[in-house]
Amino acid sequence: MTAKFSEIEATAYDLAERQRAISIAEFFEKNRHLLGFDNKRKALLTAVKEAVDNSLDACEEARILPEIMVSLTELSEDRFQLVVEDNGPGIVKNQIPQVFARLLYGSKFHKLSQSRGQQGLGISAAILYAQLTTGKPAAITSRISPKKPAHYYELRIDVQKNAPEIIKEEEANWQKDHGTKVEMELEATYLKGMQSVDEYLKQTAIINPHATIIYTTPKAEQLVYSRASDKLPPLPKEIKPHPYGVEIGLLMRMLSSTTSRTLQSFLMGEFSRVGAETAKDICENAALLPSMKPSELGREQSEKLIGGIEKTKIISPPSDCISPIGEELIEKGLRKEIAAEFFCSTTRPPSVYRGNPFSVECGIAYGGQLAADQPVTVLRYANKVPLLYQQGACGITEAVTETNWKPYGLQQSGSSMPSGPAVIMVHMASVWVPFTSEAKEALAHYPEIMKEVKLALQECGRKLSIYVNKKHYAQRQLERANLFEAYIPEIADSLAEITGIARAPLLEKLNSTLRKEEIQAQLEVRIPEVEEEMRLPTKQDSKDNDEEGESPSKLPKKKKMEEQKKLK
Repeated sequence: MTAKFSEIEATAYDLAERQRAISIAEFFEKNRHLLGFDNKRKALLTAVKEAVDNSLDACEEARILPEIMVSLTELSEDRFQLVVEDNGPGIVKNQIPQVFARLLYGSKFHKLSQSRGQQGLGISAAILYAQLTTGKPAAITSRISPKKPAHYYELRIDVQKNAPEIIKEEEANWQKDHGTKVEMELEATYLKGMQSVDEYLKQTAIINPHATIIYTTPKAEQLVYSRASDKLPPLPKEIKPHPYGVEIGLLMRMLSSTTSRTLQSFLMGEFSRVGAETAKDICENAALLPSMKPSELGREQSEKLIGGIEKTKIISPPSDCISPIGEELIEKGLRKEIAAEFFCSTTRPPSVYRGNPFSVECGIAYGGQLAADQPVTVLRYANKVPLLYQQGACGITEAVTETNWKPYGLQQSGSSMPSGPAVIMVHMASVWVPFTSEAKEALAHYPEIMKEVKLALQECGRKLSIYVNKKHYAQRQLERANLFEAYIPEIADSLAEITGIARAPLLEKLNSTLRKEEIQAQLEVRIPEVEEEMRLPTKQDSKDNDEEGESPSKLPKKKKMEEQKKLK
């Protein structure tokens, strides 16, 4: 028995000797699929996406109209060189190794404002994948001013330490006044299609109409996505967390690290939308004294404080921390890249989930050269970044399929994807986007987000139905005119015989009565203006409003008839 216990004790000591901490770089080196590098085709797209997203963020923060160059060169089978160059503000010399060769290093994780990147993983993860598959370092060139020299680095990531390893460092002769260039060699596969680099850059050009993207494909073809607007989106402001979104563990950590002397000043200083009166109400509802020292609150008092926050009515967080695209720029982006005949868009008022402000935008392109016998194309975006993978697992896709599209002019079978000549674009802007994984490919199914997406889809659907109904009416009128036109010669002959009037003027008069040219002109209108006063409530609108707790609009019968005459 003693020998048996000795063996168990030896095993315990042996296991203890083998236990050690791992760095985040080691973890993601073995679990690269979590970051979107699970196959060669997706790895190429993810590397391009991370570099382009960083460039767009940097340019917008510096209030510079982005001009981004993306180049893919096929070196051999399954090996490519990727170069992404921008005209942004550049990166300070001593920060270059940290930004590009250290995971979870960045400036966006701790601030609550809209940005494409969030965790400081993206570009360094791409460099980690590149060195893992080719063994070669990444090359970085950056310059912050024409008065300063450009700096060139060749970098690797020390995986065990999650720290940059500088292979080469020197000043470079670079012609740009400011900007950053990233070069890396990686194992990848290039294919065209809906989940390709080509599609990602096209969708990025749609959602960022203020950017110019110059793309050189592996076939040495150059595609230029010119900007459609010289107007930069407003710069989102940083805000403090909202009390409704805080959880007890985070609250206890904030209480222990704050410099505030009283609980009231802590609530006012650490949270947004909490003034002196609101802070007193929270303390009163929590049965805590406003003069208490925050550091003296234990777990039980923290639970009371959470309860007090839930009982207190606090206004929603400010919306200037997000930067929606806007209806005008959405339509400009869609018109620039999609050959359709009708475009409409809407931007919903800001809403809140878990204390985080967000706004949903929707746009629809219809008709033109779009296929009429195929399911509609859904373009999903989060903070102006295209989401190309995991469409079926995304909350946006579920909201599209759960919307009844038949009253809006599209075909749909049950709760499936609608079909018709249309492209549906949905964009969510938020200070913290709830992705389903670190790869940032699909949105979580929060009820607040799903509701806003459906309302945005319905608003655009109503605008679409006006255009579709108007077009169908004009087509029916044209069919009637064509049918009557076949009998005009016989009618003219009979009238000429009865009245004694010459046949030619009778023919001319009858043809002008048809107004066929006017009907054809209606069918050929490319981008009709959809006026709000022309909108009539449909049965689906009433149903949707009833579901959301709103009373359906009731127009007087006389007014409805007048509106229908206008529509025709």
